[in-house]
Amino acid sequence: MQKGTIGVTTENIFPIIKKFLYSDHEIFLRELVSNAVDATQKLKALAMKGELKGEVGETTIRVSADKDARTISISDYGIGMTEEEVQKYINQIAFSSAGEFLDKYKDQLNNIIGHFGLGFYSSFMVSKRVEIDTLSWRDGATPVKWSCDGDPNYSITKGKRKERGTTVTLYLDDENAEYAEESKINYLLGKYCKFLPVEIAFGKEKEWKDGKEIETGKDKIINNVSPLWTRKPSELKEEDYMNFYRELYPMQEDPLFYIHLNVDFPFNLTGILYFPKIKEKLEISRNKIQLYCNQVFVTDSVENIVPDFLTLLHGVIDSPDIPLNVSRSYLQSDSNVKKISAHITKKVADRLEEIFKNERKSLEDKWDNLKLFIEYGMLSDDKFYERAEKFALLKNCDDKYFSFEEYKLAIEPNQTDKEKRLVYLYTTDKEAQYSYIESARSKGYDVLIFDGQLDSHYVNLLESKFKDSKFSRVDSDYIDKIIRKEETPANNLSESDTNFLSKAFESVYPTYATFGVSVENLGEESAPVIITQSEFMRRYREMAALNGGMNFYGQLPESYNVIVNSSSPVISAILETKEEQIGDLLSQIEKDASNPESELKVLKEKCAKLKPEEVTTEDRDRISSLEKEIEQIENRKRETIKEFAKSNVLINQLCDLSLLSNNILKGESLNRFIKRSYSILK
Repeated sequence: MQKGTIGVTTENIFPIIKKFLYSDHEIFLRELVSNAVDATQKLKALAMKGELKGEVGETTIRVSADKDARTISISDYGIGMTEEEVQKYINQIAFSSAGEFLDKYKDQLNNIIGHFGLGFYSSFMVSKRVEIDTLSWRDGATPVKWSCDGDPNYSITKGKRKERGTTVTLYLDDENAEYAEESKINYLLGKYCKFLPVEIAFGKEKEWKDGKEIETGKDKIINNVSPLWTRKPSELKEEDYMNFYRELYPMQEDPLFYIHLNVDFPFNLTGILYFPKIKEKLEISRNKIQLYCNQVFVTDSVENIVPDFLTLLHGVIDSPDIPLNVSRSYLQSDSNVKKISAHITKKVADRLEEIFKNERKSLEDKWDNLKLFIEYGMLSDDKFYERAEKFALLKNCDDKYFSFEEYKLAIEPNQTDKEKRLVYLYTTDKEAQYSYIESARSKGYDVLIFDGQLDSHYVNLLESKFKDSKFSRVDSDYIDKIIRKEETPANNLSESDTNFLSKAFESVYPTYATFGVSVENLGEESAPVIITQSEFMRRYREMAALNGGMNFYGQLPESYNVIVNSSSPVISAILETKEEQIGDLLSQIEKDASNPESELKVLKEKCAKLKPEEVTTEDRDRISSLEKEIEQIENRKRETIKEFAKSNVLINQLCDLSLLSNNILKGESLNRFIKRSYSILK
């Protein structure tokens, strides 16, 4: 039996680096600048420990580019490398100098960036040749030049560098020549290196003079070495936080609130999170939280590090304890990530609860811009709901705000129905549902506003959480039926008149939706005709629409309930007109139907007492013949009522008024209604 070690050769590693190791080619500049920052930070650590002889001196990292030569250089004044170190840290891929150095100098240094030893090799994603010119900080060191064309062959010669530090020069390949453009480098430095802890210079400052832009000779520093999240909250003012937000998001409106994160146990986490103004209709910009690792930009896709609803926030999170893969561009899930996620959620809830307790008016003023965010959190995170129910607000039609408990106490005396359930009335459109709101107010009831995009789901959630309660949109039924205090008065019309009204009104309503007509006693003061929508069906249709799916409820046509008020004087007038115009005809039709109906009834009773095989063919045929005769008579009756209804001004006017009150009378129907209304006024 043979034993051996599987090795990875450099012939295989370069294609992997170019195609698979890094998620995005443009991060090569971040990796090289980060290495330069590491080298500089290491030098400062040596100085702090007293091992560096002489002054630290110049530490600015300089990036330069030559568009014509297609080169980029990154130069630092850090610790540099000896030839032995070049062999060890450059030629032996993935042997990280940072890990070894950090172990030795951990008391002096907190900001070693490179963890993997592979950052330098990202340069071969865009280059046909890479050169390193370096001089170590050690006494007696000689300069070293390393060169490689992106294959296993490299050369090491004596270099010419006279100052401590390292310069990496990239000779870009044809496909990536764009990276030598000044605008491209500015973009990459701004995206990835904006907050690195060592000054980075690229080009010179410019100013306008004599009508043209000229260089001043002063280095253009592209980064802020002490970003706000690295400073103590006690030394910062409100203005500082607002200015930093504008630095992060130059064209955005000022945020509502902010949270300064500053944790050093059991994990390290700093950052500043802002609550942006979230407009309705889900006009939301996600991926606005920037993740940093020791001030190095990693990603703005933080779905794996914060709960989904918190991705609506803006700001910065910085943590060396978030595990990353070799390219620093993907998050790996582990217990630290879960702890950090839970902590951020807790801090957000703490801040909102603090505002509720100490700045209630401020929370109310900003609630319309915060509501969508908080509802989203309560819907998607049970633990956040438990915290949020203490500070979440309900807004009524008078623009007054209540906590959950405050509102319950306010409506409990008047809005508890005969089954001892507390009924929460709400509107989704204060203007469109105005008449229904006024009907509720006339009874002394209060109406909430739920007009947000998530509110169909949110109402369901609250209904499931609130004990012995139900939520009903104010137009889901007539108000006395939504909050039943006593039994509904019986219909005061005959069965014949009730059937007539149902058929008459059904015949004039449009066919683009389902309109089910019922006749009920609503009292003389109520409207003659009311249109309502089933709370259950409407709510689930709205949720189906929001989810973007065509489930069972989403595929059903719109359906409405039409309630004809049997006690209304207008309905009585319609019945009087009916008697005058078609009363005799209807009576004759009903008389024509009485004999076959009686015979059919007797026959069916007779057959019901027999076994199926005992029923004669003659009886079966007679039953079928009678049913057809009755159906024909019923069709005559239906057509008679339909013709009457189509020509009756009151029925058509009531139908259109009910549609208009629900904002569903449009087009040709609306035009006919307007013309009819003018003719009535003449």
